[in-house]
Amino acid sequence: MRGNHLSALYGFTCFGESHGKAVGVVIEDVKPGVEFPIKEIEDALAKRKASRLASSTSRMEEDKVEILSGVLDGTTTGMPICLVVWNKDADSKAYEDIKEIFRPGHGDFAVYSKFKIFDWRGGGRISGRETISRVIAGETLNSLLGDIEFDVQTLVIGQKVPKYQDIFFAKENPYYWPDPSTLKELESYLESVKSEGDSVGGVVQITIKNAKKGWGDPVFEKLDANIAKAVMSIGAVKGIEFGGGFSLSALKGIDANDGMSSDGFNSNNAGGIQAGISNGEDIIFRVAVKPVPSISKQQITIDIAGEEKMISINGRHDICLVPRIIPVILSMAKLAIADAAAYQKLVDNEEQSLSDYRESLDKIDEDLLILIKKRLNIVKNVIDFKKKNSIDITIPEREQELLTNLKEKAKLLGVSGDVINQLWNLIIEEGKKQC
Repeated sequence: MRGNHLSALYGFTCFGESHGKAVGVVIEDVKPGVEFPIKEIEDALAKRKASRLASSTSRMEEDKVEILSGVLDGTTTGMPICLVVWNKDADSKAYEDIKEIFRPGHGDFAVYSKFKIFDWRGGGRISGRETISRVIAGETLNSLLGDIEFDVQTLVIGQKVPKYQDIFFAKENPYYWPDPSTLKELESYLESVKSEGDSVGGVVQITIKNAKKGWGDPVFEKLDANIAKAVMSIGAVKGIEFGGGFSLSALKGIDANDGMSSDGFNSNNAGGIQAGISNGEDIIFRVAVKPVPSISKQQITIDIAGEEKMISINGRHDICLVPRIIPVILSMAKLAIADAAAYQKLVDNEEQSLSDYRESLDKIDEDLLILIKKRLNIVKNVIDFKKKNSIDITIPEREQELLTNLKEKAKLLGVSGDVINQLWNLIIEEGKKQC
């Protein structure tokens, strides 16, 4: 499934299930001769993994990374890097009694509707365990981000809101809670939620400092849209807003607009991004994290036969995902930012190294392969449809018409008609093999 591959300049493919043997990631767009950041990866995974916090699961995995390929003596070779983290503390017994029942708030029902099967062992591929791969991939980009800084603070956990914001204190505690006066109150609150067999969500704010102007492209490659897609791909994230976000809808234009003077912008309601392009201000966005759906309180649901059931989920689960999801959000934001910065480097015609050019070519080649594969799949469907409905498989007039149109478009782009002829003949011949 292409859904397990992030298609970007610094894309990656991830694999593994919550209760399978391992989870891992394959990173192909790798510069050779770069020191591999294993320490940074281990530090980030340490923040993501379970702890003795009141909010955390009791499943205690080591989350030690094993490098299978692409790194020699601590340095990248330019070959695909494969890394795995072995699952050593998975326990599927707690799920055996409910393996045919759809857990409320989880993706079990949706996955079963699509594939007619779902992994009942802790959610399988849709478990938060898969986010290990994201954290690993994100930490490989630190050397590319230069002086970019990411500040994090938690704005809400359940019904608790900090009285004031101290970004420095937020960096010093695992909840990223910015208010030292209410931290103990927050911990007591989470203990009480845990004793009730329930869970809570939260809201986290990310501020990206030292972002350059000009990152992102209009329309379909907007920086905020790409950050949103990256962050919203995290299972527990259900909302994101930039700058003033939803509060802007209540303002008049005179108040919402970010006025400018000779000293720069007078406000930052846009959150550092206008028309999908960074404007040099801090990039600010907030993320809504839903409550953990696995709770021991009884809930009504259905099983795979459609029969109503009462369910109580008694496995090892977090009470609040905020502390553990923040490293994941940061990694996804890093991927979007690194991609935008790399593309802008090409637009600005900055001096490129041979590896930079090779990275760009490798990415384009990969995109071409994906498009060709998609085309062949559609061709096969067309052929099956024609056979079923007794329609001629080959229509030379249509093929010629398509080729003519392509050559006209190629001419506008400055591409040789001979190249189009050769590519077209190869594609047509490959398509005929589907017959």
